[in-house]
Amino acid sequence: MQLDELDFSDDLALLSHTQQQIQEKTTNVVTSSAALGLNIHKGKSKILRYNTTRNEFTLDGEALEDVTNFTYLDSIIDKHGRSDALVKAQTGKARAAYL
Repeated sequence: MQLDELDFSDDLALLSHTQQQIQEKTTNVVTSSAALGLNIHKGKSKILRYNTTRNEFTLDGEALEDVTNFTYLDSIIDKHGRSDALVKAQTGKARAAYL
């Protein structure tokens, strides 16, 4: 299969159970993308950790930035795994209880 007219991909999320897995997945995405002629913007690549230590992750030898929240498909997800949709739903239920 050949990909034509593919300019970019956005909002890619890699999920893993171990730090080794996420580094391997990151490296594989870089390698696979390069083989297709796609580049990954290192400045836009971020790490959102949930219940893990602070080992450094790299993309082509450059450390990726750690963030405390992340917007994915128009939902803000924080480092505790909560999303703004959940918060909005809970706020709506609380408002309804007082109306």
